[in-house]
Amino acid sequence: MAAKGKETVLLYNMETGSKGRMVKLICMQMGIRVRSVEKSQYLKPVGQLAGLKGIAGAEEPYEGEGFEDEMLIMCGLTGSRIDQLLDSLRRQKVERIALKAVLTEHNQTWDSIALHAELRREHEYMSGRRASASPEAGNGSGD
Repeated sequence: MAAKGKETVLLYNMETGSKGRMVKLICMQMGIRVRSVEKSQYLKPVGQLAGLKGIAGAEEPYEGEGFEDEMLIMCGLTGSRIDQLLDSLRRQKVERIALKAVLTEHNQTWDSIALHAELRREHEYMSGRRASASPEAGNGSGD
């Protein structure tokens, strides 16, 4: 179940470049608020970053290494709006963003570091499964 709130997309590591500009433009055209998350904010709960009320979190700035991966978190979007956003990104040929998530009641209190770690694990698992399911990976014919 998606966390409630104003439609918001949180962007990580896309402050510069055409990909970030295109994501922002598409969101603006759809009426979705965009927030670029700075590394110093990584300890705050993602729900708080998305503007949800009643989510308390760390006030001290994050001073660690952070992460370089691009990440996109969709907050307050219905299933059809998520599909619309992802379709628009594809139609506009926006380069793939590997780490994407929907803000849920389960993850809205996580900080950005924890959410990033979970998305990396999921991405690596799914990428590994796709690779192992391909004939080139050796799982094809009956050896």
